[in-house]
Formats: sequence, C-alpha cells, structure tokens
Amino acid sequence: MKKLVAEFIGTLWLVLGGCGSAVLAAGFPELGIGFVGVALAFGLTVVTMAYAIGHISGCHLNPAVSIGLWIGGRFDVKDLVPYIVAQVLGGIAGAGILYVIASGQPGFELGGFAANGYGEHSPGGYSMMAALVCEVVMTFIFLFVILGSTYTQAPRGFAGLAIGLCLTLIHLISIPVTNTSVNPARSTSQAIFVGDWALGELWLFWVAPIVGAALAGLVYKALSPEIAE
Repeated sequence: MKKLVAEFIGTLWLVLGGCGSAVLAAGFPELGIGFVGVALAFGLTVVTMAYAIGHISGCHLNPAVSIGLWIGGRFDVKDLVPYIVAQVLGGIAGAGILYVIASGQPGFELGGFAANGYGEHSPGGYSMMAALVCEVVMTFIFLFVILGSTYTQAPRGFAGLAIGLCLTLIHLISIPVTNTSVNPARSTSQAIFVGDWALGELWLFWVAPIVGAALAGLVYKALSPEIAE
C-alpha cells in the first residue's frame, strides 16, 4: 500500500506539474514558458519524484514504464495492475486539481487542457501514423534509458537525472506532434476532462506507449549483462 500511495502522489505531481505548466504558464502573454518550459517541467517532475519516492515504489508514474520494467525482468507481475490503477487515479487527481486552479480565472475555457491528440488535434497537425510512430519510438527510448540508468553497475545516484533529462528531450521533440504522451495515465487524466475527441483518440496513447515500452523491455533484456548473468 505504501508503494501504491507513492505512485498515486508521484503521478499526481507529474500531471499537475507537467500539464499544469502547459495550461497555466505556456501561453501567458509575453512571459509564457513555451514548449521548452513545458518540456523542462515534465522532466523536473520526474527528477524530483525520483529522489522523493524512488526508494519506496521505484517511481514509475506511468503504466507503460511498469509494463516495460516487467517485460525487462525488473518488476513483479503481481504488482502490475495495482500500480497501473494507482497511476491512473493519481493522474486524474492531478488533472482535477489543475482544473480547479485553472477554472478560477475569469473567462476560463477548458480548450484542449493539454490533452494528447493527432490530426487536427495535434499541435502541428501531424497525422495519426506520425503520432503512432512518434509515441512508440519515444517511449522505447524512455524505457531504454530507464532500464540502463537503473542497471546495477550504472553510476549510482544519477538515474533520476538521466530519466528526467530524457523525458525533457522527448518533450522537446514530440510536443508539436502529439503534445507528448509516452504515458497512458497522463493522457487519460486530461482526456477525461476534455471528453469528446480526446477520449476518442485516447486509444493511441495507450497502445503506442505500451508497444514502445514492451519492445524496449525485450531489447534491453537481450542486451543486458545483468539479465544474462
């Protein structure tokens, strides 16, 4: 239960910090943080939580991460479903807090609410196929970095930085394509509030990250001396 509470709080913070920066600060006239600021915010949520709860739950904060770690031989299957449930609920709670804050502004309109999308709902108008490929590849690299930086012989104490910086880079690349998911819990939390098209396109932001994470787990399992031993 301690692990699940940690995952709930961590995912709440990821959604509130990352999506909150996009909704509240990215477009602020003349002083907005833009894509770079949002990318950094998502990375910082992971860095901060990695050191806060990494020793408690492993700081997955993401169903795709939990699945990739399981396939890579780093996570017990019996904990998989409880972790995913805690992450999705934490993401929804974070989006709920964000909604309460954002709706306190006069003239508030929900808009896209930092939801993920493709086609006409992609920030750059990218197609469904482009979004699918992008999310698979970005999640693959994310899991590959997670598995490598947490390897027993990797430099100790730096995994959180490597993982957070990787997520920052992923956002710098893919915000224009899909608003960047690589995380089904993050996508679900925003889609629930937006409804309509966001729920209709949510399938891609579950399928693509899970496929990318599973592939990374298989590839790293084949490459890793830790597994081979």
